[in-house]
Amino acid sequence: MTTPRLATPADATEITRMRSELILSEPLDEKWLVTCRDLLAGRLQPGGDARAYVLDASTGGLASCALGLIHTVLPAPKYPKGLAVRIHAVATDPAYRRRGYAKAALSALLDHLEQEGVTLYELYANKGSAPLYESLGFASDAALMRMTRFPHQLEEGGRA
Repeated sequence: MTTPRLATPADATEITRMRSELILSEPLDEKWLVTCRDLLAGRLQPGGDARAYVLDASTGGLASCALGLIHTVLPAPKYPKGLAVRIHAVATDPAYRRRGYAKAALSALLDHLEQEGVTLYELYANKGSAPLYESLGFASDAALMRMTRFPHQLEEGGRA
């Protein structure tokens, strides 16, 4: 198996592609791919808030990736540095599945984040991926809730 490596801004195109094709319910169009790629490349720069580990595919591109976005929370005994991460994407190209690549990439990412002082880890798991995350120590939390809200759009005539 290939060894995971820390992603660089140059990996943003492939990470964005994998997220779009393998994770999202509707793939992104070219405009959104470019927007996400450019934003992620900046966040993967030294000092940025994104960390990712990737495994290179033998045919070029990436075989697998694990991406986390670091954010701050108020410190507490369980979060002494006030650092949390949302695991934003874990994906493996179908040609490379069932080889342990996702687990290797995510394990390397978690180890790296631990060294940076991150103590709170969050992610969204579907039924197929839950066993992988559970094997790494994640547990379901019935109290976690989620919502998407968009700003109110102006109606015709300029009224809200």
